[in-house]
Amino acid sequence: MNTEHRTGSQAPARRALIIVDVQPTFCEGGALPVSGGNAVAERIAAHLSSHRGDYDLVVTTQDWHIDPGEHFSSEPDFIDTWPVHGVADSAEAQLHPALNGLEADAAVKKGQYAAAYSGFEGVDEDGRTLADILSAARIEAVDVVGLAESHCVKDTALDAVRQGYRVRVLTDLTEPVSPELGRIARADMSAAGIELAPSH
Repeated sequence: MNTEHRTGSQAPARRALIIVDVQPTFCEGGALPVSGGNAVAERIAAHLSSHRGDYDLVVTTQDWHIDPGEHFSSEPDFIDTWPVHGVADSAEAQLHPALNGLEADAAVKKGQYAAAYSGFEGVDEDGRTLADILSAARIEAVDVVGLAESHCVKDTALDAVRQGYRVRVLTDLTEPVSPELGRIARADMSAAGIELAPSH
């Protein structure tokens, strides 16, 4: 039940939470760590446990690389090429342990054979894209959280805007690869009409 029902006669927008790439591979101790990643995972888990009723749909995305070609490099530039990370079926590619027991409605895996930053490039085990999943649930608005703000969170949020959704990125439930890249990402998202707001 969405709490917005209490604030007027107009039905609230059907809202989804998209949890982007909250995996050990992107947290401290992983192959491609984001500073603060483990803490973000814990905060997302806490947010969902107290706000599950605000969402009509919860979807997770995971980097799930089998052979992503030039996305992997032994001499990465950290722009277009990266160290090996998020290898399909590895422990690092699973959802972060903080999300154990998560009541997700769908799980999308991306990047099997190519670089994939946006969750909209992935599919679930039935071959449905994120766009298919959101459409089937009649979603109108999305909250995007996860890792990293400067890359996969930003690209997922921008794609959601292109798909016509009202988009919010919950700023305390994400971290960028670096402060500089975070500032650039937030400017790009704001320019696209994405709301940047804390989760509380």
